[in-house]
Amino acid sequence: MLTMKDIIRDPDPNLRKKAAEIKEINQETVNQLREMRDYVINSQDEAVAEKYGLRPGVGLAAPQIGLDKRMTAIYIEDEEGSPIHDYMLINPRVKSHSVTETYLPAGEGCLSVDEDYPGLIHRYQRVKIKALDIEGNEFELKLSGVPAVVLQHELDHLDGILFYDRIDKDMPMEPKIGARPAE
Repeated sequence: MLTMKDIIRDPDPNLRKKAAEIKEINQETVNQLREMRDYVINSQDEAVAEKYGLRPGVGLAAPQIGLDKRMTAIYIEDEEGSPIHDYMLINPRVKSHSVTETYLPAGEGCLSVDEDYPGLIHRYQRVKIKALDIEGNEFELKLSGVPAVVLQHELDHLDGILFYDRIDKDMPMEPKIGARPAE
């Protein structure tokens, strides 16, 4: 079981490297991706999170646990605790995106960043990606609003980008013209 001790923290240089594409999906890779998914699920369960000292998260990318692999797990629940977005993505790549941008009004956080960085991070409102599942099957995924923001945050991790890199240093809390809060 992954815990916070397994998550590397900024300024670890591994967080700034572009992750390598996965050439072969072997059992070790599948197990690692399942452990990543289990972390985000466990971190959203109050009892489990408290017992193991887990910070809550909705996504985790392989570089955050020191793996040089282009893979990420995303798990988002509704208000009743039922999963509404549950993805394990291997070699995800953006196929297309909207022109319209969005942002989380409270800003973003990260399991690998212990400091608070106030500011808005502008992301595409809608994004379509291609990825592989754990059996190696290619599929497309279209997301909008908050799930699209989460996906783009995780994709940034695969390219060595941290969320605070995207904050406008001159006007951190100013929404871009035309950008709307994520829903």
